[in-house]
Amino acid sequence: MKRREFMLNGAKAGGAVLAAGMAGPVFGAARERLRLGMIGTGMRGQVLLKELLRRDDVDVVALCDIEPVMLGQALAQVEKAGKPRPRVYGEDRDSRAYGRMLDARQLDGVIIATPWEWHAPMAIDAMRAKVPVGCEVVAGITLQDHWDVLDTQVQTGTPYMLLENVCFRRDVMAVLQMVRAGVFGEIEHLQGGYQHDLRAVKLNGGDAAHTYGGGVEFGSKGWSEARWRTEHSVRRNGELYPSHGIGPCAMYTNINRGNRFTCINSFATKARGLHDYIASQAPDHPNAKVKFSLGDVVTTTLATANGETIILQHDTSLPRPYSLGFRVQGTKGLWMDVNQGVHVEGISKAHSWDPFQVWQDKYDHPLWRRHGERAAGAGHGGMDFFVIHAFVEALKAEAPMPIDVYDAVTWSAITPLSEQSIKQGFQTMDFPDFTRGAWNKRKPIFAFDDRY
Repeated sequence: MKRREFMLNGAKAGGAVLAAGMAGPVFGAARERLRLGMIGTGMRGQVLLKELLRRDDVDVVALCDIEPVMLGQALAQVEKAGKPRPRVYGEDRDSRAYGRMLDARQLDGVIIATPWEWHAPMAIDAMRAKVPVGCEVVAGITLQDHWDVLDTQVQTGTPYMLLENVCFRRDVMAVLQMVRAGVFGEIEHLQGGYQHDLRAVKLNGGDAAHTYGGGVEFGSKGWSEARWRTEHSVRRNGELYPSHGIGPCAMYTNINRGNRFTCINSFATKARGLHDYIASQAPDHPNAKVKFSLGDVVTTTLATANGETIILQHDTSLPRPYSLGFRVQGTKGLWMDVNQGVHVEGISKAHSWDPFQVWQDKYDHPLWRRHGERAAGAGHGGMDFFVIHAFVEALKAEAPMPIDVYDAVTWSAITPLSEQSIKQGFQTMDFPDFTRGAWNKRKPIFAFDDRY
């Protein structure tokens, strides 16, 4: 049997066992090396490429991008690492060049790190070509996108992992250990979000804009993310980037594995931040007349079948320090990341916070204890090492993905559902069950194995 067929059959078997209720990963014959390709070699793609090139068990054999500068930077990165030059696709600027890469059928997996609107079609094409997918967030744009991604994965059995790195943040994983150990008692309420001043990113593409031009530009005249991301703020109003906040909260509450979201609503403030930024930088620029749809602060509330509530906040257009705003609260205490504090009744001083570091030292996750030194220097404080490590090791072991397609579509579908809620006057809506009733039979698997 060809090794790809063996891998896909193993993934199908693993999924069947998990659906029947087995708690842990199902391992097949371990594989020593993977041949991986990458679609999208922009700023985010190059960070992930760095992690792939650091590994001795991965050969990057194909790269695809239609932006010559970014593709050139990625190739230079490969050369600097002393690795063989990969096959290159997209030099003709053909947006469908990635299809020729998938047709080569010489890949054990592909990383998708392109603009959001391409994630669903590229993942679907890859899965149909039997190429396992590691997809950057988000999984899709419309609600139908999410059903299409899910149905394709179920029909083909091709492994799919959402590359949500915050689930691997060191403090987040330590808190997961604390939740599972019952430190906070029965969990009742959680908060998270994406609270990050992205005005410079959306309106000039970040630091690269100072080299390539910009200031208040976006769209075809922008650079990097400003070429595509800002357009979503122009025409959409909702929780546009949910997975950083909801991913850890979903793992804490076992969403899709003994629990599920039941309903959702969203509220949005007025939109002022991006306009004011442009007006302050270049009041006579044509973009100062652009009307943005995205509310500066979007607040989304979710309820679960087991009785927890979760609040997410998207806040990227106003001046502020970075924070994901995590809060995990139970019947015995809580953790908040803003002040890096923990309070546990009967252990902490009354009405006082313990420094989180004291608790992290005790509950540091085995993954970080085992691989922390390897993660040093990786993107986002080491998180990018772990998310790539998880994808690679799951593929090698023929095991289920630790952040699977059900996680991907459930977390990402918050975006179109929030848009619909806001459009309908902040209406509370039912949350679709992507597991089609299997959520109360599936068992948690994320971060139970110290290999990944």
